[in-house]
Amino acid sequence: MLETTNLVVMSASSIVALAMLGLVWAWSWKGWLELKRQQLGTGAAHGDELMPPPQVGSRIELADLRERVKKLEAIAAGVDM
Repeated sequence: MLETTNLVVMSASSIVALAMLGLVWAWSWKGWLELKRQQLGTGAAHGDELMPPPQVGSRIELADLRERVKKLEAIAAGVDM
């Protein structure tokens, strides 16, 4: 059997390792959220490429395309609309 000292040392090192992994995960998550905030704030979707705000006409076209896709999916599934 393991001695009590060895067991305490292994338990303490496991707790420290888990704490370090948790801190690294939290730091990474915070960085990822900050990146997404910057992308949303500046309008950038991919890197430094700036995108203009969506126009009303493009939203209508997008809704129309979604409706067409739904109809095509229904046709492919054999459902009558």
